[in-house]
Amino acid sequence: MLRYAAIDIGSNAVRLLIADISRTEEGYTFKKNTLVRVPLRLGDDAFLDQHISDRKVDDLVKTMIAFKNLMDVYHVSKYLACATSAMREAENGEEVIKKVKKMADLELEIIEGQREANIIYSNHIEENLDSKRSYLYIDVGGGSTELSVFVNKVPVASKSFDIGTIRILDNQDKDETWESMKQWVKENTKSLKNVAGIGTGGNINKLFRMSDEKDGMPLSFIKLKGLYNQLNSHSLKERISVFGLNPDRADVIIPACEIYITLMKWTGIKQIYVPKVGMVDGIINLLIEENLVNL
Repeated sequence: MLRYAAIDIGSNAVRLLIADISRTEEGYTFKKNTLVRVPLRLGDDAFLDQHISDRKVDDLVKTMIAFKNLMDVYHVSKYLACATSAMREAENGEEVIKKVKKMADLELEIIEGQREANIIYSNHIEENLDSKRSYLYIDVGGGSTELSVFVNKVPVASKSFDIGTIRILDNQDKDETWESMKQWVKENTKSLKNVAGIGTGGNINKLFRMSDEKDGMPLSFIKLKGLYNQLNSHSLKERISVFGLNPDRADVIIPACEIYITLMKWTGIKQIYVPKVGMVDGIINLLIEENLVNL
């Protein structure tokens, strides 16, 4: 059995996906074997201090050692470990990478926003799109939001903005970044008719599950706004007890809603599709493309 692993070192959580790769008539596909998520919250340090604290570095190193051990036990043959906006902004990001290499024997790559968007593209959600419609693809993370416009199943524009859930909670989002995002999204969708949204990331996946919509059906703007109002009317403690949210999801889900709702308002999008894929899925697909597709 061929196994690949993806590690996503995000601003809110760190994830490991171990996937079983199998051959099909069309090429290769993968099945999720093991998914581990650890809420390290590196963004709190990175966005407030531009430096990841010794305690968080220590936690990250321990997590990476655990991930490496799991990968060894599962006999993973290839992996890719990507760090996003928190590590991009931390002045000691390169030092942290060296420490992880020394202590856990794992190579980490700090990736730019465009590379992050390209990895998410590797999920090939465009294959399931309606070619008659245009789409705004919205991926909301802890430190950044990646936006892409798809026309006729092809990405025609994409950009990363420093607006994310942890950044908003820490009051580190800037008015001019919001304005820049507004201008970009309006400019790139103004000539398009019948635009739908596509949302990826842990928060929109959770919101979709809470909506009780059937898989494959879109989440309406009205339903998303209703969920937001419902969640926002409860305290953090109540969100954990009433809705059964994890503590590290109960706070970020509010700013995540705000980002999706704002973008949908700016563009007049009434429906958002939630394919339930994310960065780790994209990394696995990228590994397959780089190593297997031409065999």
